[in-house]
Amino acid sequence: MPSFDLVSSLDIGEMKNTVQMAQKQINGRYDFKGSNCELDFNGSDKLEIKGDTEYQVQAALGILYDNMGKRGLGLKCIDAQEVKPSGNQKYKQIIILNSGIDKEKGGIINKLIKGSGLKISSQYLDEKIRITGKKIDDLQSIFKILKTHKDVEIDLRMENIK
Repeated sequence: MPSFDLVSSLDIGEMKNTVQMAQKQINGRYDFKGSNCELDFNGSDKLEIKGDTEYQVQAALGILYDNMGKRGLGLKCIDAQEVKPSGNQKYKQIIILNSGIDKEKGGIINKLIKGSGLKISSQYLDEKIRITGKKIDDLQSIFKILKTHKDVEIDLRMENIK
């Protein structure tokens, strides 16, 4: 019986490359000359944007989004907090990188699968959901439905297609 695993993950290596490319663009921009704006990525689940003004922090976030789009990283994996003053007339913004499907989002996805009317089944398995069905076409159509549904607020990918 055909099946696949529905996962939500962020490629950390690609994210590091994206942060480096965004930092290069920031360093080369005219409106950032003479300022200290930097992207600080700890390598796992948090990214900090530090800048002299609130505008610079927001512009750096826009550059990061552009580079993520160019590298094929999903923007739904990012939870950008609000820009806050960090002292010494500087501003910072913390960006949380989400990966994995928690139980709450897994429940939403399972309800959508059950309500789709397709003859498929799903089960939650430790931050991923295994979807099985008799027809591969049904599996592909439910993936398309889940990827475009407004209630699913995470970036989804297929893995282990059998």
